Amino acid sequence: MRSHIVMLGGATDTASSVAAVVDACRSHGLFKRWPITYVPTHRLGALRDFAQLMIQHRRPVVHVHVRQSFWREAPFMAAALASGAPLVVQLHGSGFHPGLGWFLERAAAVCVPCEATRLWVRSVARMADVVLTPPPAALDVPHVAAKPNMVLFLGRLEENKGIYDLLDAVAGVRAAVPDVRLVCAGEGDRAGVARYAERLGIAEAVKFTGRVGPSGKRALLEHAAVFALPSYEEGLPVSLVEAMSAGVPVVATPVGGIPEVVVDGASGYLVGAGDKRSLERMLRRLLTERALAARLGAAARESARLRFGAEALKSLEDLYEALGVRGGAERAPRVVPVELKKAA
Repeated sequence: MRSHIVMLGGATDTASSVAAVVDACRSHGLFKRWPITYVPTHRLGALRDFAQLMIQHRRPVVHVHVRQSFWREAPFMAAALASGAPLVVQLHGSGFHPGLGWFLERAAAVCVPCEATRLWVRSVARMADVVLTPPPAALDVPHVAAKPNMVLFLGRLEENKGIYDLLDAVAGVRAAVPDVRLVCAGEGDRAGVARYAERLGIAEAVKFTGRVGPSGKRALLEHAAVFALPSYEEGLPVSLVEAMSAGVPVVATPVGGIPEVVVDGASGYLVGAGDKRSLERMLRRLLTERALAARLGAAARESARLRFGAEALKSLEDLYEALGVRGGAERAPRVVPVELKKAA
């Protein structure tokens, strides 16, 4: 039996998908049930702390969260493989470099959020052991009856996320909904997006919040009338799962794993990537037909509760058990940096 799990990923105080998933895991008690130490890989000294943990716990399970750019995590994954420790790679997002396939082939398991990502893994690592692990969501957002005409975009401000299509659609919606507002929460090309909004004559209707943490995200979802994500490429965006969990009606594109969780016309609306007219029409409908928006939001919340609540962690916990970890430890999560005990 193995006595420990070393989990690695980005900083947990950001608005990234990794931070959201780790926060939800903590909220649902994963760190209390299992002996996990989380090491933020962005921090100086992370490799040293990781090495100490590997010596201290003698080949623990190494669980690495990987986003599009995996080079920061590559040394940790290579060290785990070289030591003979079981490596679990959990993928977030889309657009991964094919070079990641080398690690996926050698991992004990590859955790994916949706079937679309599973298919990509199969294309670069045919022998990989792939496990479907839906991203848990733990946002407790109260219901607000009278919401302002606010459209929320939670994601990176870049063309591939459809932000410019969304600006065009919001500009069109203003004829029917003059007080519509678009809130853009995320980092990226803020200056370029602002210039385009000004060119469309809607600069005063667009607000930028920058990066938001869990509390800021919760406040935005509490007051959003619609969540829009007209991306051209995705895996299964955690922001979409969080919006559904908060009961916010969504308008998104059927890319990646999105059509696996959003049922068009039942728990949200799906429009083709780049179809700005349909995007405008669906936004206008949800903002002007609030009873319809409420029904879709309620259906989205129930769907998310069933698929992305605490039960979403079952497949991951089954994997930990299969890899020989002793679970059931009722202890608080430990997060590095803390002064690690010297290896015995």
